[in-house]
Amino acid sequence: MNISDYKNYFLLEHKSTNNLQPKTIKAYTSDLNSFINYLKVNEISEMNEIVIINYINELQNVRKLKDTSIQRHLLTLKIFFNFLDEKGLMANPIQKLKIKFKREKKLPKTISVTEVKSLLQVFTNSRNTSKFKQFENYRDLALLDLLISTGIRIGEASSICLTDVSLDNRLILIHGKGRKQRMIYISSDDTWNNLINWIKIRSKYEINNNNLFVNKYLNPLSIHAIEVIYNKYKTKANINKDSTPHYLRHTFATNLLSNGADIRSVQEILGHANISTTQIYTEVSNNRKIEVMQKYNYRNSI
Repeated sequence: MNISDYKNYFLLEHKSTNNLQPKTIKAYTSDLNSFINYLKVNEISEMNEIVIINYINELQNVRKLKDTSIQRHLLTLKIFFNFLDEKGLMANPIQKLKIKFKREKKLPKTISVTEVKSLLQVFTNSRNTSKFKQFENYRDLALLDLLISTGIRIGEASSICLTDVSLDNRLILIHGKGRKQRMIYISSDDTWNNLINWIKIRSKYEINNNNLFVNKYLNPLSIHAIEVIYNKYKTKANINKDSTPHYLRHTFATNLLSNGADIRSVQEILGHANISTTQIYTEVSNNRKIEVMQKYNYRNSI
């Protein structure tokens, strides 16, 4: 087997066993193809630490990639060579390699509570009465309200099945990254009612799958379709044109912390493996508290 065969073996096994999102597999494929093409151009037969260092130099000084992009390439290679090492196919040439990057710490992007209200208001103002429009409106409201109220990822929303919804106690089983499951409670009466209304509409159709959210062809709703739905309603609501569905996750987490939730609970609700991932939201929360205190504290004018 050559390096391309190893790549295909790696991708096949990760698709089959690691429950990875299509975007992750696509990124792995792109990064590994980039590395393999580099090897062919440079006619390198032996795989060692120097090869990796030269490749990183290529990414930095020839392709002029940002440090964040280079880090992603390097992480993909680490995962790839760890896999080959564990399978006994190749010694890991990157195991002891340590490279430091200066990484800009970016705060998560959110939309305002007012914009969230505008997004939901679009459905209140809708007067479409056709059967398909009714199907579409109930589904889209339930979907977007679920994203707003729980902060789940769109990939997680896409994979929810009817059997994951507990009608007795308003809990939903979420299938997260790395096959990790968690329970999410629907605390908002409106969100729960929107979800129940959609389930009732859904039950009127002969659907040959168990997915909670389906498209007009009654097939499971894809991640891309959810992005299209969000883009449609953000335009109607005239909110931040650059926002994506993931902004709703950031908005949810930031407001939990702003309203006094402890960071450990937020970590569990979001399904973060490491609390360091959750901690970035505390900085956004603190920034908003500072803004409110500067703008509204009566002591400032005494």
